[in-house]
Amino acid sequence: MLRSDLIAKLAEDKALTLSEATRAVDAFFYTIITALSQNKRVELRGFGVFEPKELSRRVGRNPATGEKVAIPKKIRARFRTGKPLRDRLNPSER
Repeated sequence: MLRSDLIAKLAEDKALTLSEATRAVDAFFYTIITALSQNKRVELRGFGVFEPKELSRRVGRNPATGEKVAIPKKIRARFRTGKPLRDRLNPSER
């Protein structure tokens, strides 16, 4: 599902205009992005958890030359599914 599909579905299901649905989706994403950029965890009960995860500095290799390359530390977003979502995706594991 694309962002535009999500907006269209939200507008259809909740009787919103496309403009209102777009603002709602954008506000939702902006809030999650802002929290993660401030190193905060975002927990959506029943859905999952977004959290920033720091990857430490390491040494990698350039695949073309085999030369060692320093890879700086960085932060990436991690998502873990909540139990209700996990159960819905994997009904045979119950």
